[in-house]
Amino acid sequence: MPSQPAHTVETFSNPAPQQDYTIRMRIPEFTCLCPLSGQPDFATLLLAYVPDRRCVELKSLKLYIWSFRDRGVFHEAVTNEIADHLAETLSPRYLRLEARFRVRGGITTGIVVERRQSGWSGSVA
Repeated sequence: MPSQPAHTVETFSNPAPQQDYTIRMRIPEFTCLCPLSGQPDFATLLLAYVPDRRCVELKSLKLYIWSFRDRGVFHEAVTNEIADHLAETLSPRYLRLEARFRVRGGITTGIVVERRQSGWSGSVA
């Protein structure tokens, strides 16, 4: 049975919660729709986070990202929505999501969103 888009992400226990370390992911096939024209927008998402107690499971992240494929949403809104959802689900010490949208009308757009736990003062490797 083929996979379907999902609106949630699954997690698993951080195998080294006593340490700060950075998980980096490159998601080169993100798509959504322009809410004004209905035309597809394509982006590469760069996710980096320092986990606390939970890590994101990769297949569920792929299916979650797929759920935006047919949604009309502005670049700024979708980047913040994904970052907020991941921050809420994972409660990471630090999270950074960068969305690099491909050229449209001669303009490329880059959105960077950061979230951090209150009181966390570590650094990102």
